[in-house]
Amino acid sequence: MSMETTAWTQLHSVMTAQPEHRPFARATLRRIGAFARPHRARIAQFVLLGVVTALLAVATPVLAGHVVDAIVSHGDEGTVVRLALLIALIAVAEAALGILGRRLSASLGEGLILDLRTAVFDHVQRMPVAFFTRTRTGALVSRLNNDVIGAQRAFSNTLSGVVSNLVTLVLTLAVMLTLSWQITLLALVLLPLFVVPARRMGTRMARMQREAATLNAAMGTRMTERFSAPGATLVKLFGRPEEESEEFAARARRVADIGVRTATAQSVFITALTLVSSLALALVYGLGGWFALRGSLEPGAVVSLALLLTRMYAPLTALAGARVEVMSALVSFERVFEVLDLKPLIEEKPDAREVPEGPVAVEFDDVRFGYPSADKVSLASLEEVASLDTRGGAEVLHGISFRAEPGQTVALVGSSGAGKSTIAQLLPRLYDVDGGAVRVGGVDVRDLTAGSLRATLGMVTQDGHLFHDTVRANLLLARPTATETELWDALRRSRLDELVRSLPDGLDTVVGERGYRLSGGERQRMTIARLLLARQHVVILDEATAHLDNTSEAAVQEALTEALEGRTAVVIAHRLSTVRAADVILVIEGGLVVERGTHEELLAAGGRYAELYRTQFEERGDAVPPIAAEEAVA
Repeated sequence: MSMETTAWTQLHSVMTAQPEHRPFARATLRRIGAFARPHRARIAQFVLLGVVTALLAVATPVLAGHVVDAIVSHGDEGTVVRLALLIALIAVAEAALGILGRRLSASLGEGLILDLRTAVFDHVQRMPVAFFTRTRTGALVSRLNNDVIGAQRAFSNTLSGVVSNLVTLVLTLAVMLTLSWQITLLALVLLPLFVVPARRMGTRMARMQREAATLNAAMGTRMTERFSAPGATLVKLFGRPEEESEEFAARARRVADIGVRTATAQSVFITALTLVSSLALALVYGLGGWFALRGSLEPGAVVSLALLLTRMYAPLTALAGARVEVMSALVSFERVFEVLDLKPLIEEKPDAREVPEGPVAVEFDDVRFGYPSADKVSLASLEEVASLDTRGGAEVLHGISFRAEPGQTVALVGSSGAGKSTIAQLLPRLYDVDGGAVRVGGVDVRDLTAGSLRATLGMVTQDGHLFHDTVRANLLLARPTATETELWDALRRSRLDELVRSLPDGLDTVVGERGYRLSGGERQRMTIARLLLARQHVVILDEATAHLDNTSEAAVQEALTEALEGRTAVVIAHRLSTVRAADVILVIEGGLVVERGTHEELLAAGGRYAELYRTQFEERGDAVPPIAAEEAVA
């Protein structure tokens, strides 16, 4: 006789669970309790249901024994019928409770998943940009999926399994001892023959499953990287499709091999345990029959003992391995809490204020800054490294000071790595300064609410990032309440309306991952359209035309001219020809402002700006414009 399907399922999950031997702090258990508290009513119902189900499971073998006794003793027919009806009612009740238990389990588990995922997602959104520049996206997503689901199992599977197995075991042993303590003890003596092979096989299966999970994760990461537009382009450019296929196939074959071995091991596992159980049953029938023939045991008791035995071994083994399952669930909780415990470097003050009404000026006052080290913004497990890089904190900006009056354009130019983009990132508070202050509207950005700062500052970066969504959805990120007319107006002003009208679904056309279905210039104009929709008072342009051809640059520059009209602007430019009209040009080198002035003043000074200007024209093979040449030697 084989064990019941549910018992084998619980047993198999325990056998293949991931063992953990490190201790867990009480604080972890308290935090789990805090997450479980809103669900305590359903947890109580779940536990109670498990107890009732266990009672019914033990009742059926006892009633079956009574039926046999009634038949053997030629008892009342009505008694047999009533017992049979009672067994049938118990079966119906077990089925109904099973459905109800599954619903409660799903409700409890999904509710917990919702709470954990929401908490992690909201927390991650508050992390600084440095966190995302270091973290592997796949590892972070895994926390929201695999680890959250692992934590959920603690309630939907482990909790019910421990409760029902414990109650079933206690009741089963109690009833078996009352029926025949000799046979019960014999059954317990045979337990090692059942548990030891199960644990050894379970360890082997768990090891294979861990290896398969690691290989699947590696394949997933590889597919994510190679199937993105830039990754696929890189593979094609370097002509490595065959090598990539071979490397992927090698991992896939290894997973397939593990799958065959796991299936074989599972079959041996189930067969061996079923064989031990069958041998134990044979012993019960033999010894019980011998007692029954001698008159020291009722025939029905023999049947009850046999049926109860089938319900005893699985709970015993499952409870023996319950700690493994609990520890596995706690590991998942700790991995989730690890992310939640990573404190964001940038926090909004409780008494933060709004950006003042009216024209907005921007000011950098003796700003000093160094990028934070990895141990302050990341986790080794999210970077998939053994230990975090502790380097960092070296100052890259050394006392930057300038002011952009309302409506003025301040341009930042200089060599790559001079600190221009760092300055731009401090303004919308993607990072916080280490010294000095960045002010918007006369107020330190650290004293402003995040919402008002976002409503005041708009930024266009050089990559023109778009989400894999429709044109409409990408535009509405800037202002969700924008009307259809306002969307088309922003597209017209960014010189994109004709293109969007020509697309198959107009505003509802999907632009592709990162907007790769559009050209570089079109993506940039989409970000400018978002800027126009947002109607922000301050605009930051971080090399918005750096990687565009002349035609695209001209279209983007035309759109930018309209976008900057009447706004305070901080413009970072690689091509100096795009900033000639700026009110003030700052030359940044080595984290310092080495020159400042208008285009004409800086050319006349014959310093670093004049050198950069001449070099750019020479690299393009053009002659330096006459006026520029005259000013450069003046």
